[in-house]
Amino acid sequence: MSEYLSVPSSSLVHGNGLSFDELALIEPLAIGAHGIRRASAQPNEFVLVIGAGPIGLGTMEFARIAGAKVIALDINEQRLQFCKDKLKVAYTVNAKDNNVTEQLMEITQGNMPTVIIDATGNLKAINNSFQYMAHGARYILIGLQKGEINFSHPEFHKREGALMSSRNATRADFEHVVNSMKNGLVDPLTYITHRVEFNEVKDEFADWLNPEMGVIKAMVSVNEA
Repeated sequence: MSEYLSVPSSSLVHGNGLSFDELALIEPLAIGAHGIRRASAQPNEFVLVIGAGPIGLGTMEFARIAGAKVIALDINEQRLQFCKDKLKVAYTVNAKDNNVTEQLMEITQGNMPTVIIDATGNLKAINNSFQYMAHGARYILIGLQKGEINFSHPEFHKREGALMSSRNATRADFEHVVNSMKNGLVDPLTYITHRVEFNEVKDEFADWLNPEMGVIKAMVSVNEA
């Protein structure tokens, strides 16, 4: 960690008076914003976001801002409840259910989602979710799977779908996040569920990995000596 860092001014995005907590959340939220921009999500179309981790949650936020109808899919019921209560996601589906396809058919009036975004990087989740695509749907991989992805070519081909990846974010995405925060469209503090001092991280970190702790984002405060 350095006290000072020199970068070109053209690489900086103005925080416009946001707090340090808010500034710390711009980058992870921008990843979701970039994914939604890659997907060209349109008002009133169904966007299925697979994975309700921090990146998935941010993706849901910017799908909502784009006017889309958001569906959250995850195996953690606590995270799905967070989507309902904090992000006002109208539709949630537990991936552990045996009738996921039927639930998606009901939500979308038989049409299935026209945008599917994987925010897990989980091989099983990715391979299983091509079947959820509507005809002509766009499938965007935000989560990174380091292995090989296998899916049925006939199933994908007959849907005339588009498959693309979404990596990191651009300056335009950062500015979109900042403006969304300033205009009250996103409350970044919603994501901060835990807070510790820097000297407490070693003791707390292992517990954060436990799903039962309900960690979304943990904020570490570094106080000057």
